[in-house]
Amino acid sequence: MEESRFRAVKAYKNPAFLNSVPARGLRILSEYHEPLSRFEELRIRDTIVMFGSSRIQSREEAQRKLEEAQNNGSDVQAAKRRLEMSRYYEDTRELAFRLTEWSKSLEDTDRRFVICSGGGPGIMEAANRGASEARGENIGLNISIPFEQNENPYITRRLAFEFHYFFMRKYWFAYLAKAFVIMPGGFGTLDELMEILTLIQTGKIRKKCALVLYGTGYWDEVLSMRPLVEYGTIDPADLNLFHRSNSVDDTYEYITKALTEMIEHESSKRPPIEAEISSERT
Repeated sequence: MEESRFRAVKAYKNPAFLNSVPARGLRILSEYHEPLSRFEELRIRDTIVMFGSSRIQSREEAQRKLEEAQNNGSDVQAAKRRLEMSRYYEDTRELAFRLTEWSKSLEDTDRRFVICSGGGPGIMEAANRGASEARGENIGLNISIPFEQNENPYITRRLAFEFHYFFMRKYWFAYLAKAFVIMPGGFGTLDELMEILTLIQTGKIRKKCALVLYGTGYWDEVLSMRPLVEYGTIDPADLNLFHRSNSVDDTYEYITKALTEMIEHESSKRPPIEAEISSERT
């Protein structure tokens, strides 16, 4: 019998189909199941998420850029501002380091309170860098965007993710998190902050989460919440959904205290992530 010159392609091996509009549901599901499988494999139980600007540089880099500006006569004031803002990079790095050391000291076989960032440069890099310097596993949830955001080099290799859908990336930010630290940032950071606050306010996130708005000078100028209370668009109690801080020590104490209390109130047996997802939604 003559062998056919044509071989049909299996649907799950057909790139044209997988990248088509009809297969969008499969792509969305893959951004749920593939991360889930890795989190289960590496026994990631929960996270501390750190948000902030991708444009904030390390002190070393900002100092170098200032010297360049002074030497070539470019915008010195902008370079000085970048150096001033580098404080938040260094604070993020130190905080991630200390929280990672604390989480590693917990008596548990699972990986608890793992540092998680958006996977890119700036504050995200600082978070992964601090955790890496403490020799801890850390997560990077990167996103494909028109101006390419490359993943930073400090993410644990098996915990580096690349998302296409913002809402699936946000899902994984929210689902495993037990604490959030919001460093100074732009539109993306504001979007993430407001979504998390809305989920907590409306009870869609039922677990208790510690949320810190870090950098009082920045946030007092950029985001004043008090008028929302005065105009009656939020309840005064909503201002208690987050803690304001301006120091690594205060933030570290606030988060570790909240998470320690959380551990003390946890039941002795906890179902695996997949079982939780079927019974509890963020």
